[in-house]
Amino acid sequence: MPASGVSAAAIAARLSAVGLPTRVEEHARFTSVEAEVPESLSTESWAEVLAVVAEADRFGLLATCRDGRTLRAVVNKPVPATGDVGGPSHQR
Repeated sequence: MPASGVSAAAIAARLSAVGLPTRVEEHARFTSVEAEVPESLSTESWAEVLAVVAEADRFGLLATCRDGRTLRAVVNKPVPATGDVGGPSHQR
């Protein structure tokens, strides 16, 4: 598993420990963790959630009246070194 996947899995595990159901998705350039956040989340749990998502490269909260609140944390995958971008045939 890439390092981004390991970091995302650790974030998901910590959010699950707070009681939030999570899902992890692999994308081409990043790994994302999404969690549904209930209205009744305590102040202490919010503090833990914020400490967890601070470890991500970016995060946000989407709140809608229809779907509730979804927290998303993103861990970027490493960018290949310049010489590796085009593959072996493009290296000097």
